[in-house]
Amino acid sequence: MNHFLQQSWPWYVGGVLIGLTVPALLIAGNKLLGVSSSLRQICAACLPLHIPFLNYDWKKEQWNLFFAAGLVIGGFIGGWLLADQQPEKISAATLHALAEQGVAFNKGFLPEDIFNWQYLFTLPGFIILIVGGFFVGFGTRYAGGCTSGHGIMGLSAFQWPSLIAVASFFASGIFSAHYLLPLVLNLHK
Repeated sequence: MNHFLQQSWPWYVGGVLIGLTVPALLIAGNKLLGVSSSLRQICAACLPLHIPFLNYDWKKEQWNLFFAAGLVIGGFIGGWLLADQQPEKISAATLHALAEQGVAFNKGFLPEDIFNWQYLFTLPGFIILIVGGFFVGFGTRYAGGCTSGHGIMGLSAFQWPSLIAVASFFASGIFSAHYLLPLVLNLHK
């Protein structure tokens, strides 16, 4: 059993399991899959401030906090305790394209050339990590949910705003990867 858990599963197994989560949550009590609202719930529970945005009945959705905690704990168990020791596989074309921009992968999915403290204090590092992070957070709030919430729950419920959000996520990602990232990386040269 341990060997089965340690090997990489095909994408279609994970996809089916995620896909079955949506109807399971709906059947279990008309619950919606999503995690981006968890920070708001944590703030509403822990901060007794009179901020209108945090003044709501967060307890009726407290199951979502357990779901988010389960994702963190499950990620820890799966990534640290059960993970096989084979390195991650990134497309050779992706590695080549990033190497042309001066970004080398030493290990894992995050290139250490970008994701380190020294790079954070450069102009490209600030733009990629701080400004980019702000836009991700702002976009999540503005779109009323994150990529997985819209992509998994919203699309499966045939919600038109989710289709627009997912199309925007993909278009922004493609534009950023092909045009913005090379532009920002060249600021450092």
